[in-house]
Amino acid sequence: MTAAKPLFITFEGGEGAGKSTQLKRLAVSLRAQNHACITTREPGGAPGAETLRTLLLSPEHDWAPEAETLLHFAARAEHIAKTISPALAAGHHVLCDRFFDSTRAYQGFGQGADMATIDALVGMLPVKPDLTLILDVTPDTARKRLIARDSAADRYERMGEGFHARVAAGFRDIAASEPGRCALIDANPDADTVASAILSVVTTRLS
Repeated sequence: MTAAKPLFITFEGGEGAGKSTQLKRLAVSLRAQNHACITTREPGGAPGAETLRTLLLSPEHDWAPEAETLLHFAARAEHIAKTISPALAAGHHVLCDRFFDSTRAYQGFGQGADMATIDALVGMLPVKPDLTLILDVTPDTARKRLIARDSAADRYERMGEGFHARVAAGFRDIAASEPGRCALIDANPDADTVASAILSVVTTRLS
């Protein structure tokens, strides 16, 4: 893959979609081709944003959707300023586990926050992804992967099936509405198969 400029690639999807695993695998593939890249995540990715991540994911808090949306964008602004923009300016590709599409899917589609407000906040961001990989899995696949993690469930993972169904439908809607930026990936197969599909998309779209 040859890119004329550093690329900002985001990984999206519901719980158990395999985003973190596939992001790491893509980073390994790119570095093997001598591409400098960093990996990061949301919420988080910068010290102040990580503090907000702890608040957002803690089961102890029950945020109003509007407040939750603003907290995510506050963390995102810090993340962009302290991590994403400097990395892109230095010529590094940036691979990010979640970005503003997660706010659309989780707070908008999932929790009913006003989508016009979310989109207005998106419009204020100084950077947008060059490519968004949306990993799509069945509820059964997601459930099995979450069980296999053998770790305490965070606040979002504890939400009901109806919420997660709305989130999954939201991500599919986002992929369909922005085909130039988004690629919907069938993430149900084994990790090697999914990684191959992702690398093919990245190579084809961004070479």
